[in-house]
Amino acid sequence: MIRILVVDDEEDIRTFLADALDAEGYDVTQAGDGAEAATLLDAQSFHLVLTDLRMPRMDGMELLRKIRSDQPEVEVVVLTAHGSVDSAIEAMKLGAFEYLQKPLSGPAELRLIVRRALERRSLLDVREEASRSREVNGIRLSYGAAAMKPVEAALEKVARTASTVLLQGESGTGKEVAAQAVHAWSPRKDGPFVAVNCAALPESLLESELFGHEKGAFTGAVERRRGRIELADGGTFFLDEIGELKPDLQAALLRVLESRSFERVGGSRTIQVDVRWVAATNRDLHAMIQEGTFREDLYHRLSVFPVRLPPLRERREDVLPLTEALLPKIAGSIGVPVPKLTGAAREIISSARWPGNVRELTNLLERAVILADGQMIGAEHLILDNARARPSNLGATTLADIERAAIEQALAGNDGNRKQAAEQLDIGLRTLYDKLKRYGIE
Repeated sequence: MIRILVVDDEEDIRTFLADALDAEGYDVTQAGDGAEAATLLDAQSFHLVLTDLRMPRMDGMELLRKIRSDQPEVEVVVLTAHGSVDSAIEAMKLGAFEYLQKPLSGPAELRLIVRRALERRSLLDVREEASRSREVNGIRLSYGAAAMKPVEAALEKVARTASTVLLQGESGTGKEVAAQAVHAWSPRKDGPFVAVNCAALPESLLESELFGHEKGAFTGAVERRRGRIELADGGTFFLDEIGELKPDLQAALLRVLESRSFERVGGSRTIQVDVRWVAATNRDLHAMIQEGTFREDLYHRLSVFPVRLPPLRERREDVLPLTEALLPKIAGSIGVPVPKLTGAAREIISSARWPGNVRELTNLLERAVILADGQMIGAEHLILDNARARPSNLGATTLADIERAAIEQALAGNDGNRKQAAEQLDIGLRTLYDKLKRYGIE
């Protein structure tokens, strides 16, 4: 249900507005001034706020600034007396959707403006979703970051072939998701996707896991068992942390890649397989080759089509959209309502360095969802090492400095296109123009 917050210090006007919106089936909450409204906004989420400008304790302009900072997705309609048109225009510059002059001509005018504001929010949600990288067969790699576009294009292109793919990147950059994308976007998508983490199993078990074994092959082998490679026949086999594979198994794997055949442990029958290979590593395989810990011939077999996954610090445009995508999944697994983020929380998340990449972000959000207990996630819920809380190249010391840096970065990342920059920053175009003027940004 659409939730609307009506804010006015005059009870009769507030009641008139609430009754008119109640009749349309909206869930309406009332607040007597801006301070009361701010408390309500911190405790729950609203789709739209209808607020007077002149009120005690906190006026409508200050409330609008708070909403734009903490919950920029909320639409705001302001009410103004006849003598306050200049203030209303200022409110529009700050991002208000529209203003209504008191006294209102009747409920119809109010309902029309509210309907238009809600339609705009819906359209923005759709446009924002469409602007993020497209989802194919349930797999999404990017949320709009320029650094991910060539990665996604390369994976989509190679997915149509049978070539072996080597995914390289830091821990937590989403290499397994990329491997799943190669499978989901390929002609083998209806076949099995089988994954093995080479670092998760001891060498004595890994050989049996990969190739399977015959009954009696070793102590405990009480029956024949098919290996993971055999189970992947007709599909995709993903070797995660390939750099952890011991030399003996490297030689055995090389033979499978070259001949597309192998024998189970303790067996003599040659088994043919049709498998698409994807490998991943966070280690420098070139350095390992020089050290003699990784076979050069195996490297060349695996790196037919190498793809580097950029770390989160190189795709900062993805951080907040990725956060919004992760929150519903995390909240659902814990069994609590999906929380919103305060402006302070959004600032911390967007400015952190994330050396642990997506995995670190996911862990932080899970802790925050638990601590927030179904309420809005604030800065106090984000337990982040202070050493990681700000990018090392960020010299900003005030919120204004950070905001200016974010605007300049968004403009640079969108080749100066202000409309696209505003969408990336999740603010209105008029608000962006106002900030450009305020900070003197050309």
